Amino acid sequence: MNSDVQIAGDPLAIPHLLPPVPAHPTTVAGFAGLARSIAADRAAWAPLVRYDTTTRWYYRLRQGPGYEVWLLSWVPGQGSGRHDHGASSGVLTVLEGELTEHTATGARTLAAGAQRVFAPGYVHEVVNDALTPAVSLHLYSPGLTDMPMHPGQATAAGGATAPSEVLAP
Repeated sequence: MNSDVQIAGDPLAIPHLLPPVPAHPTTVAGFAGLARSIAADRAAWAPLVRYDTTTRWYYRLRQGPGYEVWLLSWVPGQGSGRHDHGASSGVLTVLEGELTEHTATGARTLAAGAQRVFAPGYVHEVVNDALTPAVSLHLYSPGLTDMPMHPGQATAAGGATAPSEVLAP
């Protein structure tokens, strides 16, 4: 008896039968736009959110060629600790509530809809200083493989940072 592959041939050898390669961003603006489009699809991410009082909750929402997207929740008082993202660039988008970002240049409150983009080596700490929970979306390119912590480094007093930018909601 002949198999389907023997009869029809190898389907991978016939490019028109393969699903199209998904388009993916190649620029900072493209990644920020992708994060905004994911943020706008509340029905896709809101049912996944969980709140954990012992640690920040996180869930890998999406992976694509050269990037990954994480959904995080923050109850009041939770923070990330001072860290960078290794070789990854990133886009942080606040979906609900507000978060405070501490960097070498000071603290900045990020309300729902705010975005931060950053380059590899950017040192910051993100904290929920508010009285209500917060939810954020984190896109990393390439996917996050390293998150070095910087304990004891006073980000507000001169921690090493790379350029970052705030994008309006």
